[in-house]
Amino acid sequence: MILSRVLAVLAAILLVGAVGVAMLGPPELPLGQAISLLDHSFLTTLRGGIRAYTGNWVWDDVLLPMLVRPAWLVPASIGLIFGGASLTVASRAGRGPHRRPGSPKRWF
Repeated sequence: MILSRVLAVLAAILLVGAVGVAMLGPPELPLGQAISLLDHSFLTTLRGGIRAYTGNWVWDDVLLPMLVRPAWLVPASIGLIFGGASLTVASRAGRGPHRRPGSPKRWF
C-alpha cells in the first residue's frame, strides 16, 4: 500500500516536472544541453566515471542517445513507468492469495 503511494507521488513529481521543463524551456532543448546549462563539467565527469567503472558501450549505447532527446522526454517516460508500477502494485495488493473454491485453507 505504501509502495503504491510512493510510486504515485514520484510519478506525479516527474510528470509535473516534465510539463514544467517543456513549458518553460525551448521545445527542442536536448537533455545534454539542459544539463550543460546547469553544470558545465557534469557531463565530462559523468562520462569519465561511466567509462572507468563500466564499459564504453554504456556511455555510447545507453546514455548518449538519451542526451540528444528533448529534456522533457526522460522525466515524462520515467513518470509514466512509475505511474504504471503504482497501479500494478495497488491492484495486486487488493487481491488475496489465489485459491480455488472449495479447496482447504492452508495454515502454514
